[in-house]
Amino acid sequence: MSDTASEIARLRAALAASEARAEAAESELAQIRAVVSTSEAMIKHLKLEIAKLRREHYGRGSERRARLIDQMELQLEELEAATTEDEISAMRLVKTTIVTGFERRRPARKPFPEHLPRERVVIAAPTACSCCGSDRIVKMGEDVTETLEVIPRQWKVLQTVREKFTCRSCEKISQPPAPFHPTPRGWAGPHLLAMILFEKFGQHQPLNRQAERYAKEGVEISLSTLADQVGACAAALEPIHAVIRAHVLDAERLHGDDTTVPLLAKGGTHTARLWTYVRDDRPFGGGAPPAALFHFSRDRAMANPNRHLGGWQGILQTDAYGGYNDLYRADRDPGPVESALCWSHARRKFFELADIEGNARKGKSVHDISPVALEAVARIDAIFDIERGINGLAAVERQEARRQLSRPLVEALHDWLLAERDRMSKHNPVAKAIGYMFKAERWPAFTRFLDDGRVCLTNNAAERALRGVALGRKSWLFAGSERGGDRAAFMYSLIVTAKMNDVDPQAWLADVLARLPDTTASRVPDFLPWNWSRPPQRMAA
Repeated sequence: MSDTASEIARLRAALAASEARAEAAESELAQIRAVVSTSEAMIKHLKLEIAKLRREHYGRGSERRARLIDQMELQLEELEAATTEDEISAMRLVKTTIVTGFERRRPARKPFPEHLPRERVVIAAPTACSCCGSDRIVKMGEDVTETLEVIPRQWKVLQTVREKFTCRSCEKISQPPAPFHPTPRGWAGPHLLAMILFEKFGQHQPLNRQAERYAKEGVEISLSTLADQVGACAAALEPIHAVIRAHVLDAERLHGDDTTVPLLAKGGTHTARLWTYVRDDRPFGGGAPPAALFHFSRDRAMANPNRHLGGWQGILQTDAYGGYNDLYRADRDPGPVESALCWSHARRKFFELADIEGNARKGKSVHDISPVALEAVARIDAIFDIERGINGLAAVERQEARRQLSRPLVEALHDWLLAERDRMSKHNPVAKAIGYMFKAERWPAFTRFLDDGRVCLTNNAAERALRGVALGRKSWLFAGSERGGDRAAFMYSLIVTAKMNDVDPQAWLADVLARLPDTTASRVPDFLPWNWSRPPQRMAA
């Protein structure tokens, strides 16, 4: 072999060795990246678990901690996704070089629900041994790999056939009666109607978007036709709504709140209101099922709660909005409503002045944090901690616990707040936060929970009921008319009540719409969410 050929062979060998080393290094680097990302994900996971355990043990310490946990969950999600990408990259890079494997602990997946149908796909069995080629092979078992799959929504037309018969003796024609439809001029089945209603009011999908999606699936239904069915369903469900309304107004204590709703008006939109009144006796061990009643109005005038709660008397737990004040008048007929104010609203005003993260976003330093506001938050949190421990107890037990534990803290807070306010200018933000609790003799309403075990410390029940409306505003933008607002309030009453009773609103509406037309008035209470049970699901053969 010539010197040139020998040199070429040597260079080729060196190049091959360099490529092998580079490939090995690249594979090792990919492995290291995967290990690092896995470790980071594990660290974040452990930190998240620690934060959750602390929250469960010590209670919800602050709104800042809640936001921190949400942020950690988002970061954990991103890290998990990055880890999977690194693992796949490492697997693609490893071709011929063997590297040390690494272990990633994944959470155990729950088995798929038993009620889901199973479809067996059997891979063709071999006809001969892969080793020796013999055809003397016998089945010794099987391994089953389950894959969750979804079948695209299927549309079908149900044809109800009513045969006609004639009598050969009298020539009279007989025929079974036509089936009931949930709505007049009915053409839609109960499941379709329930889906339309829940998509619009539960998932906040306007009818025009639903119509577009149905058309893409091969079923064209005009917007006016969908709107006609929504109105017809509201009329059909009126008996259910009437019973829920009576149930809510039969409560001794209610939560009340409202939120803004854009209303389409000439030249733009008008700020209307959606009101809710929630009955939830579970915090004091009451046996009555929870329910929510919604109302729509063009404005936030005082006349609205007067109209909504006309003839009702009891304890109304709200924020400090003055529109409820007429209800508290001593000369009110049938009697004054007792006011109970929300401590979350009072705490929030102090928290905004003591929020380190919030001040950082505004460019303020830690030195701008008010020590008085921070102390107020700590004192109020101590009262909240007591409430978490007695939640769900009977009203008498709650009242006794509050007498022993909460009252000394509240009285000390009262004296401390007044003493601190006296040292401040009236224009001081902390003084204004203190004034919120003492303005217009509000302190008795804030402390009503001490003398009545039925009263909650916060108005969170009403705020939770309105949460879906706040999310929906970003989707449906505005209410088209007052009638549309009233219809939305009507449907929110049904859907929110179903959710409060841990009932699937769509399944419940479908069953109610299917059976209600053929039901007597005396049987209507059987269809209420707290009396309803899901129809049995058919198991796969």
